[in-house]
Amino acid sequence: MKSEASHRRPKRRRLRKRTEIPSKDSMGCLPEELIEAILVRVPVKYLLQFKCVSKNWFNLISSPEFVKTHLNFSANDYTRHISLLQFREDIKYCSVSSLFHNSVSEALDLDCPMKNPPQRVYISGSVNGLVCLADGFSGLVLWNPSIRKFKKVFGFMPTQMRECWSKCGFGYDEVHDDYKVVGIFSSMIKANFEAAIYSLKSDSWRTLEDFKPGVSYCGEAKFVNHKLHWITFRRLRMHITSIDLVDEKWGKLELPSYNKGRDLKLGVLGSDLSVLFNYDERTHSDVWVMKEYGVKASWTKLYTIRYPENYELSPPLFMYTKGEILLAFKSTFAIYDPKNDSLTYPEVPNVEVTGFYNRIEAELCIESLVCPDLPSED
Repeated sequence: MKSEASHRRPKRRRLRKRTEIPSKDSMGCLPEELIEAILVRVPVKYLLQFKCVSKNWFNLISSPEFVKTHLNFSANDYTRHISLLQFREDIKYCSVSSLFHNSVSEALDLDCPMKNPPQRVYISGSVNGLVCLADGFSGLVLWNPSIRKFKKVFGFMPTQMRECWSKCGFGYDEVHDDYKVVGIFSSMIKANFEAAIYSLKSDSWRTLEDFKPGVSYCGEAKFVNHKLHWITFRRLRMHITSIDLVDEKWGKLELPSYNKGRDLKLGVLGSDLSVLFNYDERTHSDVWVMKEYGVKASWTKLYTIRYPENYELSPPLFMYTKGEILLAFKSTFAIYDPKNDSLTYPEVPNVEVTGFYNRIEAELCIESLVCPDLPSED
């Protein structure tokens, strides 16, 4: 008599789902316009695979027109937005949508193109899927983590400045279709100041004219309305100093009216410039946005966020469709819900920050096909 075990059916192995790359024959009956309308809605990781379907598909997906159209879809689809997390020399990422739904399985590692830097690497901005990494301004990298391509940029050496501190900002000149980096330098020995701009199209640096010295630049630059912005301090007054990446003219914006003794940080909320005020008491923060660019009276206080643990918040990273906003908070994230005036903390399992730098730096990035190594003007 056969044992009962011998009559058991063997267990079937669970097959992992694979992305089926459409064949040339299966798509040949569709009009080219319909194929393109479908592909612009496809995430980047699948489009990289679809380049192998045919030479026509490769040329289509690689074309500047397709890259721009796909970028517009990604910019308006928050499921294509990712949050870059930086701590120590590591950079990880997770989707913004998973943070709002508290469904982050883990933050995934990114292969940072700056290996063994002499100084700490900073994320100096993200535009259209390109990320600017700076290493004390001795070197820069423009990097698209979605397509895993990057370009090294040789650092700008200011004249007559052997030792200097620097600030840099990264943005996009839409008129000339050019990505630009602005560097601001100050000598550690003498009161020398200098500013320069890098053009990705020409792959070169130029000294900026009409730069006013004697101004302290605070925090990171924020890109809004084709301009880079910094909080600046001069003669006991604080302003927002801007530079237009199209005509390279300097400008100034007024801050909202506020009491003295607050820590100010610039941010971007949607398409608006924002300012986060951390009070000296470290009990709450105010979030303001400039509803009409350049108009001081349009500054509007959106929220007053009360937070625990005597710890300041970062500028808002993202506003969800229901009004919640995402912020970085210590070594994790916080989501503020204005409806019930509450903070929740989505769990990111494999991010653990300890020691002196016991906080993460976060930057919002969108998936795109934009290549950081643009053709030269020559």
